[in-house]
Amino acid sequence: MAKSSPAQFIREVRQEANKVTWPTKKETGVTTVMVFIMVFIAALFFLLTDQVIAWMVKLVLGLGA
Repeated sequence: MAKSSPAQFIREVRQEANKVTWPTKKETGVTTVMVFIMVFIAALFFLLTDQVIAWMVKLVLGLGA
């Protein structure tokens, strides 16, 4: 492994950081909204799935009304 000085390391890090394509504010906002929508959909799905499974377990075990 080649050794480099701390100054050389910092220069290389800056060069690599300049190569990154950073998202715009609009892209960040749209992505954030999409994440919240997907989290809501996943939470709703798991809530409904849990309710159905709980209902089936109560039915099988005779605990339901």
